[in-house]
Amino acid sequence: MKGNSPFIVLITITITIFGLSAIVNSQTDSCSSTLNLQSVTLPFDAASLHCRAVWDAHSYILRYSETTPGTWTFVLSAPAADSYIAMGFSSNGQMVGSSAIVGWMSPTEGGVIRRYYLRGTSPSLVELDKGNLVLTNYSFITTQSATVYMGFQLVTDQPQTKLIYSVGPTGLLPVAPNYRLTEHFDKVATSINYITGQTTSSTGSPYTRLRRSHGVLNILGWGILMIIGVIVARHLKSYEPLWFYLHIGIQSFAFVFGIIGVICGFVLDNKISADVSTHKALGIFILVLGCLQVMAFLARPDKVSKARKYWNWYHQSVGRLLIILAVANIFYGIHLGEEGKGWNAGYGVALAILVVTAVFLELKLWFRK
Repeated sequence: MKGNSPFIVLITITITIFGLSAIVNSQTDSCSSTLNLQSVTLPFDAASLHCRAVWDAHSYILRYSETTPGTWTFVLSAPAADSYIAMGFSSNGQMVGSSAIVGWMSPTEGGVIRRYYLRGTSPSLVELDKGNLVLTNYSFITTQSATVYMGFQLVTDQPQTKLIYSVGPTGLLPVAPNYRLTEHFDKVATSINYITGQTTSSTGSPYTRLRRSHGVLNILGWGILMIIGVIVARHLKSYEPLWFYLHIGIQSFAFVFGIIGVICGFVLDNKISADVSTHKALGIFILVLGCLQVMAFLARPDKVSKARKYWNWYHQSVGRLLIILAVANIFYGIHLGEEGKGWNAGYGVALAILVVTAVFLELKLWFRK
């Protein structure tokens, strides 16, 4: 510093100090620092809380402890000043059927913490002030150094170990009076050992193989092979009797795949107890229509019978209705399973190919007539 005036040295030191302070204040929370909230009075010893980084993608930090017998204290922190943060307790690791604590900093109401029951995946099925979580009167939510801290206490001997964390979309906070949640921006399912503090993240939902088997079998059976069988029956009748055996063979495979897919669905429903009543009801109705088609085939009248034209009308109408409901239920099931755009795009492409093929053959048939 030789040759510099004391004034310049003072300015340099001041800038350095304030710069370091700004860096420290802008840092997110970490387990290496002691919980010290300036605006909140904690009715427990903060040093007694166990601390774990539970969601690295969004810098979620969880502090927890059984602060008094039968009362568990949780403090969740995250750098999410303009979106809600949520922590759900689940019996099976699924979002549907879990109970959650959600908090956010509102520009008009200040800090807000509410309890929700996630009865389904759509916002209308996320019910305010419901669920199986018993809370004490103590809770808080505050911001400090660009980090949101949400604290609450559960009355329970042992909290559920399967935890779900989510973060809401930026700028879309719940508002009074119904505080309806918008769909989360991101989420993760985890498991925690409250004694050791070990946390594991789930890369997929529970029973992933069973869920995907249910989806693939139903897509292949009801949503693809069934349509191919109809196209064969309509446009290959000039190849007698090949078209008939192809039609019967393809529809038989479709029906078998569909039945196995439905059975997988019942097993999955029994394991996760998800609230998918509409999807389930449609699936059962589709299966009933498939069974009616099989019985209609067995009772098929002879070609020269006067009842044959009524049988044809019935067989074709039920088949069309089955396919329409199956396609709708497949897309609905992909939505419920939260499989993402890949499954929608994959089945959408397959369906588009079948539709284009059917339209081309219809035009060819029309021009021929």
